[in-house]
Amino acid sequence: MNNKLAEIRIVQGSIEENRSLLRDEAEDVELKELAREELAELEAQARTLEQEMKILLLPQDPNDEKNIMLEIRAGTGGDEAALFVGDLFRMYSRFAESMGWKVEIMSSSPLGIGGFKEIIGLISGEKVYSKLKYESGVHRVQRVPETETQGRIHTSAVTVAILPEADEVDLNIDMSELKFDVFRSSGPGGQSVNTTDSAVRVTHLPTGLVVICQDEKSQHKNKAKALTVLRARLMDKMEQERHDKMSQERKSQVGSGDRSERIRTYNYPQGRVTDHRINLTLYKLDAVVGGKLDEVIYPLIAHDQAEKLKSIE
Repeated sequence: MNNKLAEIRIVQGSIEENRSLLRDEAEDVELKELAREELAELEAQARTLEQEMKILLLPQDPNDEKNIMLEIRAGTGGDEAALFVGDLFRMYSRFAESMGWKVEIMSSSPLGIGGFKEIIGLISGEKVYSKLKYESGVHRVQRVPETETQGRIHTSAVTVAILPEADEVDLNIDMSELKFDVFRSSGPGGQSVNTTDSAVRVTHLPTGLVVICQDEKSQHKNKAKALTVLRARLMDKMEQERHDKMSQERKSQVGSGDRSERIRTYNYPQGRVTDHRINLTLYKLDAVVGGKLDEVIYPLIAHDQAEKLKSIE
């Protein structure tokens, strides 16, 4: 912020010098013309710097520095929705890799077709939540399934939830309010894939929230992962309740964060990605699904900042 202030002072000093030169009647005409051109550029630069300074002064989201729990669930569309769950998880994983972040699968419900009913991952790294917080909502896919003989386009939907990771400092869970069940983990189709009771189901009795983790062979590791997911969900539940009381603030953000809001459409026949919140359309579907999310995420961040600036001006 100090650097930005120093830049503004330098530009303002140059503006004043040029204005002084223009006021001086003894100065050369050509020199005045150059000063006039430079003044226009400096004034534009000053406006940009002032806008950047305002953005720096906006209240920071306390969760921006946090890791996230990424939850993707199949909605309407049967097998196609389940396959798209896998596609989106790979998309976010590739973007995370490009950012130098780490991705760890916490829980998954694979189906025999190669898709997932649900998949939950922990993405950790620098300012993960600040980049991915706008991804919560319904993602719609339009494409021709491989099993479609008539070439008809099917529309399916997948729900994405981005939860800031909550550690024990953020939320201390009373262990007496938890019920643990252990059972044998199952693979696609429900067949048992383990001979020991390594899968863990944890139920938070006051809220009824349930988390199942069975990806690890160790019961201890599954229990630890289940508690991590549960803590994030409980924290998110508290945040959602708080946001519900602050409806005006939610309206000023990109979308409402409502998980039932359709935020994006991926149209495969047209190679098009559309973000409905900011009317952004890109004919770069392969690149976006391949993990190049910058051209979607940064316009969302810019729009959110602009809306917040409007609300305080």
